Amino acid sequence: MIEHGHVMKCTVYFKSLRVRPDRALIKTEWIEQTVNNPIREVVQQDGRIRRWARIDEAGGRILRVVLLADGETVHNAFFDRGFRP
Repeated sequence: MIEHGHVMKCTVYFKSLRVRPDRALIKTEWIEQTVNNPIREVVQQDGRIRRWARIDEAGGRILRVVLLADGETVHNAFFDRGFRP
């Protein structure tokens, strides 16, 4: 997926979610920030990787990005209201 000059590997599932109004507002650079500089990371039993980051530009909300086990393919991204540090 190429957005605003950025190339980002992502799943078909992620592409289908990007059209939802609540997901369309999540900027690619916020996803990249979360992938590259998470405040927390958890590896799930299935190998997928969850990473979180605070997005100041979004009012300090916490973005969760779920990556495939390769650590670079984005599978999901959403603001996580239930995040606890």
